[in-house]
Amino acid sequence: MTSPDPGTPAAPTGPPDGAASADAAQRRQIARVSEACATFLAARAEEVDDVSPAGAPLVEALTELTRGGKKLRAVLAWIGWRAAGGSPDAEAPVRLGAALELFQAAALIHDDVIDRSDTRRGAPSAHRRFEQLHRGAAHRGEAGHFGVSAAVLAGDLALSWAGQAFGEAQDAAAAERTGAEADDAGREARLRFHRMHTEVIAGQYLDVLDEVRAPAASASEALDRARRVLRHKSARYSTEHPLVLGAALAGAPAALRESLAAAALPTGEAFQLRDDLLGVFGDPETTGKPVGDDLREGKRTELIAHGLFGASEQQARELEAMLGEPRLTAAEVERAREILLGAGAVEAVEASIAELVAAARTGTEQLLALGAAADVVTDLQTVADRLVRRSR
Repeated sequence: MTSPDPGTPAAPTGPPDGAASADAAQRRQIARVSEACATFLAARAEEVDDVSPAGAPLVEALTELTRGGKKLRAVLAWIGWRAAGGSPDAEAPVRLGAALELFQAAALIHDDVIDRSDTRRGAPSAHRRFEQLHRGAAHRGEAGHFGVSAAVLAGDLALSWAGQAFGEAQDAAAAERTGAEADDAGREARLRFHRMHTEVIAGQYLDVLDEVRAPAASASEALDRARRVLRHKSARYSTEHPLVLGAALAGAPAALRESLAAAALPTGEAFQLRDDLLGVFGDPETTGKPVGDDLREGKRTELIAHGLFGASEQQARELEAMLGEPRLTAAEVERAREILLGAGAVEAVEASIAELVAAARTGTEQLLALGAAADVVTDLQTVADRLVRRSR
């Protein structure tokens, strides 16, 4: 249940207006973060080369991952920075965006290893990429084991370098203020950054655990388990943490940070629920992932919880037998879809998404009362709408 990146803001096709200007500004920020990632990793490549040129594929894998994607978290960090009065052209949110991209790269690499995913964004996942390297060089030993080992190490490097890039963001933010104000902002951001690490890793563990432990005994237990994984593994680090990190680095007071978190979390949860739907009902040509992978991996999502407890007893047993079956055929995936639709699972998830979207909109509107600029609030709402209405 990895959080994919949303679609890139589309180029404006009509006359310039507020929305087109906002999209253009977001694209400029994305370009700045992409350049920062490339520059940062080029410097790290020199360090790895000092160890041995043979380590170059580690950096290449991370360069490829940070080059792609739509940099959702970097954009939200920039919006949070501006919500707290930071300059839109400042360097700090750019460095923070690079740190978040590296953290995302680590999460994607490790998640693909855990889920045995063959592809990422329509290309081989990192462990498959290293496996191909092994075979192409006719190395000794098991190509699969080498691929997994190298991918784990690449993910570890990404986590380490995310911390280094975050330190650069703190330094850039501190340069804009002095004394206790800078110390407080840096401390709050640092605590939030480390908390994000803890939550994502613990949430990932709960996701893995749910695939193997006894199924929940009731619908409420199944839904609670699924929402807990969704919230901590994906939702908070997709929206809430980046937004609040940007604001914290800019010195946002506690009330503003809390309101930003309250506005962002429902969007993150709706975003991940949409991802769960796409994992079963999406178009592989659009999502870049094989359809039905969540079923093959045995993901206990809210969609599945509604299906298991909303279907007939016989259909629930049939669906349960499909979960975690790696050789699930296209016909069996189609049968799972029929069961989920018949059980009202899709309708239930869509209803949850609608409730979360309403809560996010209410929270976003309340930011105006706390002094957030209207253009910042508009940007946040635009990103939220794009996330939830995406098709990939």
